[in-house]
Amino acid sequence: MADTTTNPRKQTLDKDLDKLVHVEEAASLLARGLVAPGLALLFLALATVFASVYVIGEPRAIIIIAAAAIGAYMALNIGANDVANNVGPAVGSRAMTLGGALVIAAVFESAGALIAGGDVVNTVSKGIVAPEAVASPSIFIGVMMAALISSALWINLATWIGAPVSTTHSVVGGVMGAGIAAAGFSAVDWTVMAQIAASWVVSPVMGGVVAALFLAVIKTFIIYQDDKITAARRWLPLLIAVMAGAFAAYLATKGLKKIVHVSALGVTALGLGTFVLIWVLSHFHVRRQSEGMENRNQSLRKLFNLPLVISAALLSFAHGANDVANAVGPLAAIVFTAQADTVTAEVAIPIWVMIIGALGISIGLVLYGPKLIRMVGEQITKLNPMRAFCVALAAAITVIIASWLGLPVSSTHTAVGAVFGVGFFREWYTARSKRRRAYLERKGLQVKNGGSDGNNNTTGPSGGESGDVGMSREEIARRKLVRRAHVRTIVAAWVTTVPAAGILAAGVFLLFDAVL
Repeated sequence: MADTTTNPRKQTLDKDLDKLVHVEEAASLLARGLVAPGLALLFLALATVFASVYVIGEPRAIIIIAAAAIGAYMALNIGANDVANNVGPAVGSRAMTLGGALVIAAVFESAGALIAGGDVVNTVSKGIVAPEAVASPSIFIGVMMAALISSALWINLATWIGAPVSTTHSVVGGVMGAGIAAAGFSAVDWTVMAQIAASWVVSPVMGGVVAALFLAVIKTFIIYQDDKITAARRWLPLLIAVMAGAFAAYLATKGLKKIVHVSALGVTALGLGTFVLIWVLSHFHVRRQSEGMENRNQSLRKLFNLPLVISAALLSFAHGANDVANAVGPLAAIVFTAQADTVTAEVAIPIWVMIIGALGISIGLVLYGPKLIRMVGEQITKLNPMRAFCVALAAAITVIIASWLGLPVSSTHTAVGAVFGVGFFREWYTARSKRRRAYLERKGLQVKNGGSDGNNNTTGPSGGESGDVGMSREEIARRKLVRRAHVRTIVAAWVTTVPAAGILAAGVFLLFDAVL
């Protein structure tokens, strides 16, 4: 009798405890989802307090403090979206862990911004809007505020949908839209806008072609050689030296302008000198690292890991030195105009403004960067260290070539275009390469139309691995080659960035004008 009266109570108690456990788990999950927004809001609040320390009591202090909060929000979004291009390929290829990439990128982004960040910015964003068209300080401040808000909102939206977009183009679109709303279409320099529109095509195409060319070299002279280790000892030092020379020229051209001005001849000499030095040193490094390695592709991947980590750090430094102005340039223009009550073509960036930009980029990267890092490094196409090396190398070389030719390029479009180029070249090479087919036949591997994917795996008709037998062609393509859905989403975001940011900025400016 005791058992029959006790069991129902125990079952009820167990059910109640289960419910409490589920509620606790749900609350814990919800709380984890609120950590990042909470920390972001805390940073915005601290940025506001930090700015007020410097400007409280000055004319239009409230406007400057509000602009500082918006600039901090913009910096968070740049960190969440733009920095993925620098470390995404290294993470996707497993050369770096996500945590290690976040730390390296945050440190070098901040260092680039604070050490080599531009101390002078153009207040009308590269001459898009004629200064005389917005000569009134109040109108100019409204234009810059609208540009800052609209570009930050657009980048936030792009990050949410998983599309890496150009922060420079976002700011450009914001300035253009607000300028049109303030002074009409005649205020915009449409020649400059045409050059920027051209970069939508120039940047990804150049990045893709350069990355594909280097991947072709690696496949031809290293991967599909019978003695891979000997081939790597011969060719890898040359590739590392090319990367080192390119990065030296890249940093001298784009990343160290604040510290020292280097002429074109000086940039060339620095690049060549670095090339020769690293070529000599790399021979010893590669030979020592390759001792005892097996003659297989897995060994080759280990040889590419260190150059990838170094390239990610250097790209982050150069990005921080250059793109911090996208976050704080309009803010610096607002600060100067509000304090001086006049509009000028160029203004210096105060150190407190630069600190907000540098910290905002790093915090945005840590809180929200992993989503875009995975997109660039893993979801567009499958990357290994050799392919990721080609992406990093293409990003630096393309910017150098474009600078010499006077072509406008976007670092985001270039890096993502390089990922596209690697993926599409891989598709073509898998199906068409006679050298690859001959290599596989010498190894006694079965070749079925596509052959092997370059990882010592035989493949089926679509170029997928033999383990994919029974899967649809669409599924094989989705898993192994370039995912068209991501390509379409990213390209659509690129094309709409300038007009979308422009429309948003025009709306924000008109709202300011009506209310204030």
